[in-house]
Amino acid sequence: MKLFLDTAEVDLIRRFVPWGVVDGVTTNPSLIAKSGRIHEEVIREICGIVDGPVSAEVTATDAEGMVREGVRLAAIHPNVVVKVPLIEAGLVATRTLAGRKIRTNVTLCFSANQALLAAKAGASFVSPFIGRLDDIGQRGMDVIEDVMAIYRAYPTIKTEVIVASVRHPEHTREAGRLGAHICTVPPKLLDQMVAHPMTDKGLAAFLADWEKAKKSAPAPTAAPAARPAPARA
Repeated sequence: MKLFLDTAEVDLIRRFVPWGVVDGVTTNPSLIAKSGRIHEEVIREICGIVDGPVSAEVTATDAEGMVREGVRLAAIHPNVVVKVPLIEAGLVATRTLAGRKIRTNVTLCFSANQALLAAKAGASFVSPFIGRLDDIGQRGMDVIEDVMAIYRAYPTIKTEVIVASVRHPEHTREAGRLGAHICTVPPKLLDQMVAHPMTDKGLAAFLADWEKAKKSAPAPTAAPAARPAPARA
């Protein structure tokens, strides 16, 4: 399963990329607005850091406006994937952009039926928001299970499922178990995924034993001096 970092904070992206686990980045207007920087400028910088898909979202709500913004965003860098909302106009824009060989990430998906429509419209990716479903008393991962079953039943579907609105490591674990293609995770979640108290405890014990071993080891003996070679006649 691929992991996409869900942030527009360039410093955090630079921190996590050396781990070798970041396969892409997802952003949205809200995340970029927090940086106080120009949208296109942030996307361009992220594309220079991450060798993978970088989702950049349109703000228009009509199909023509989405296509116009999508073409402009896609021109920033080959890695850009245009995010469009899963509404009627978004499906029309997705079909149009796909016809122009521009990749799309259809976002704000909350049902398997919506995910099916996105795939049929030609979406490169679809992003079901599982955390927000959990917030209203539904089980978000049930949607992922349904979507993956539907997509597997039809090999002609090439749309990849991005498990989005991920809140905790259990979401990531279950997404992997269900065979989701991608999980988009906030930076704090990567920190939670790598950390485990038993790892810290075990490492501390290994280091303590190593220090004891160094102190109890006998001092090395000096090597005997080399004898001079006999003089040649």
